Amino acid sequence: MFSWIGLYREPNNETDWKWSGGGYATYLNFQYGQPNNGPQEFFGGTSWYGWHDYYDVPATFYCLSLFVVREPKTWEEALEYCREQYTDLTSLLSETEMLLAHREIQEQAQTALVWTGLRFLGDRWLWVNGDPVDYQAWPPGGGHQCPARNLRCGAVGTAGHWEAHDCQERLRFICY
Repeated sequence: MFSWIGLYREPNNETDWKWSGGGYATYLNFQYGQPNNGPQEFFGGTSWYGWHDYYDVPATFYCLSLFVVREPKTWEEALEYCREQYTDLTSLLSETEMLLAHREIQEQAQTALVWTGLRFLGDRWLWVNGDPVDYQAWPPGGGHQCPARNLRCGAVGTAGHWEAHDCQERLRFICY
């Protein structure tokens, strides 16, 4: 089965893929031999085997839904709540997802910071659902390389940057 995922490229550009929300795709999961840039294959979709480029045809599609929870919780409580009520704490994998989250924060959160699924474990930042941390939105000089022992959970603020915070802080959060 084939479904659209909001991925496309300009006809004269065979390498730069964008999301329908406007940002460049920083993580690509094309199946082996794809994209093959066939005639009129400017759109990205997914099947059981991964992503591939395709021409414009009717198909099912996926939408990204973000839910802002206004009840302040610690990072662990927020993670548990999202996994019980929705899917997970959100991963912000691209500029497009960051823009969507930023819009939701401004419209619904009514706070300066919200938890995301970003966590510092061992020696690196990771998304708790296993998504790769290819796209990054740290502020310049954000001090994210080796955060202090108590600043190991990731939040996103109304300024549109990721921030390291104490996991015991009580913040609102975004689920998907």
